[in-house]
Amino acid sequence: MRTYSAKTGETDRSWYVVDASDFELGRLATRIATVLRGKHKPTFTPHVDTGDFVVVLNASQVKLTGRKLDQKKYHRYSGYMGGLKSVVAREVREDDPERMITHAVKGMLPKNRLSRQVIKKLKIYGGGEHPHTAQDPQPFPSVL
Repeated sequence: MRTYSAKTGETDRSWYVVDASDFELGRLATRIATVLRGKHKPTFTPHVDTGDFVVVLNASQVKLTGRKLDQKKYHRYSGYMGGLKSVVAREVREDDPERMITHAVKGMLPKNRLSRQVIKKLKIYGGGEHPHTAQDPQPFPSVL
């Protein structure tokens, strides 16, 4: 027997659509990261992008448990002294709801060139509409 190793151009890409209003943020992010990376496929190869595209709808309605909406903070640093900015999750949800999901999924991917390529396959929309109907996205896989 030989171990199968996927090549860069050999992968079949599927499109999946998921409604974020049905999930908590962390649970949704782990499932999205798994599909983006391709770990749900039998042809998974760690050094090759074998994952699928994921379209997330209703990002502004993603659930946060407990008091995270008021206590969870998102930080960014400008690089200058005193340049640390902190924003509460409630404000992030109002201003840029896509940022919450992107931040959570990015943290679950490996920190390398491959993850920067993988994260580009994530499409997030705050409302219930998306422009990717031509790709015929399937419902999100529930086997994960």
